[in-house]
Amino acid sequence: MIEIELEKRYLVKKLPEGLGALPHKEVADIYLPADSRHPVLRIRKNGDKFEITKKQAISDGDKDDHSEKEEHTIRLSREEYDSFAKINGKRVSKIRYDCVSNGVKGEIGVFQNDLKGLVLVDFEFTDSKQKAAFKMPDFCLADVTQEEIFAGGMLCGKRYSDIEARLNELGYSRIG
Repeated sequence: MIEIELEKRYLVKKLPEGLGALPHKEVADIYLPADSRHPVLRIRKNGDKFEITKKQAISDGDKDDHSEKEEHTIRLSREEYDSFAKINGKRVSKIRYDCVSNGVKGEIGVFQNDLKGLVLVDFEFTDSKQKAAFKMPDFCLADVTQEEIFAGGMLCGKRYSDIEARLNELGYSRIG
């Protein structure tokens, strides 16, 4: 399945009230190839669903707009995922909470393990007009959509300390 994803990503400055009561799931990603600076191929456990996805920014001349990506996704069975999960890849895990802000569905990613303390939220849009009109929610600190360092393929395999200098520049305080 090929889709165009319209998305904005924000650093969260404080967890929304009642976060624990929101629907949530464990997300475990394995990015390939392991030796790539920014891998775009991802094997994912998304709650009780499994998939392999290739996601790349749509290029506009010399500039990539990271808010618009071409996404190819193939659903996997549990057995297929378990087989892929043995592959050497860069890993990242988070608890993902569903939310709604300004009428738009979002997913709050509370990172685990080596990135513990990092919280991002992604909002997906139905069209470019909705994306352009969206206002950053109050619980967010900064729009980091265009910052490659906060892409999943760049965060995988990293420690909080690897991105801490940039987080400090943005005025981010570790959560949790």
